[in-house]
Amino acid sequence: MKIGITLGDPAGVGPELILKLSRHFKKDFAYVIYGEEKTLIEAQKLTGIKLSYKKVESVKEINESGVYLVDLNLLKFPVPEPSVVSGRVAVAYLARATADTVSGSIRGILTMPINKFWAKRAGFDFPGQTEYLARASNTKEFAMMMYSEEIKVVLLTTHMPLKDVHRFVKKESIKEKVYLINREYKKLFKREPFVKVLGLNPHAGEEGEFGREEIEEIKPAVEELKEEGLRVEGPLVPDTAFINRGKDDVFLAMYHDQGLIPFKLLAFHKGVNLTLGLPFVRTSPDHGTAYDIAWKNNADVGASLEALRVIEKVLSYEEGHNNLG
Repeated sequence: MKIGITLGDPAGVGPELILKLSRHFKKDFAYVIYGEEKTLIEAQKLTGIKLSYKKVESVKEINESGVYLVDLNLLKFPVPEPSVVSGRVAVAYLARATADTVSGSIRGILTMPINKFWAKRAGFDFPGQTEYLARASNTKEFAMMMYSEEIKVVLLTTHMPLKDVHRFVKKESIKEKVYLINREYKKLFKREPFVKVLGLNPHAGEEGEFGREEIEEIKPAVEELKEEGLRVEGPLVPDTAFINRGKDDVFLAMYHDQGLIPFKLLAFHKGVNLTLGLPFVRTSPDHGTAYDIAWKNNADVGASLEALRVIEKVLSYEEGHNNLG
């Protein structure tokens, strides 16, 4: 089975992480790197890790396991500064990998970080890679699951001012998100999740003393979902909900920091962004381009390795390793 890995922003930690990740490649998969040969050569010099690969023009040339490179050859210099140039080529690597993934040639894709500031200035008209992948695959319902063996979190709302969150905490949106979690978790991991829905307000509203969203929106959603036979509970008190966690518990947080603070506290070096809803498996390490430590051989491979292991695990559930279709 073929797994695509994008180089990400070549001015960031992506190239270094791919070299460190290559030490953990398994013999049963074909790993296809989308990026720049000259940049990978520099990363090999930096890390001292020798990566043996075969260059291909098309993934259709790949018929056996191993490591392959689709070299787009877009850069004049192997390591650009963070700039419009680095943003533009990062998007180009993503676009080429996405085309192969949407066509079915690639079964799972690990995307190394791009920088949204520079990508946007290079003409990338999407909030992030997730939204781009959803548009390219014509996916209407999708969500980011922040995944680790220790804790799993999905956000009801993402990047918006805290003062606006309450307007989006609605019964139907909660139900739709739980349906998505339930369907995708079972598809990916062949097990049913236990969705734990957090309250919005302190003490989950304290019976209406600190807000009525729990009474009017969250609890009715949970009760209706229970009646339909889903494993779900809530609204849970947010400051204690994460203490007891089961293997298949998925926490539905009402806003960004409510879910991401505990997640990063518990899984900072092994957190994975797993996109739910796509017709293929997509993961990304839960960190950015890290320009401050890039090209210093200091990047921790933990989150990238976990991201790769999730893809390998899911694909292994689907079929045996000996099929590279």
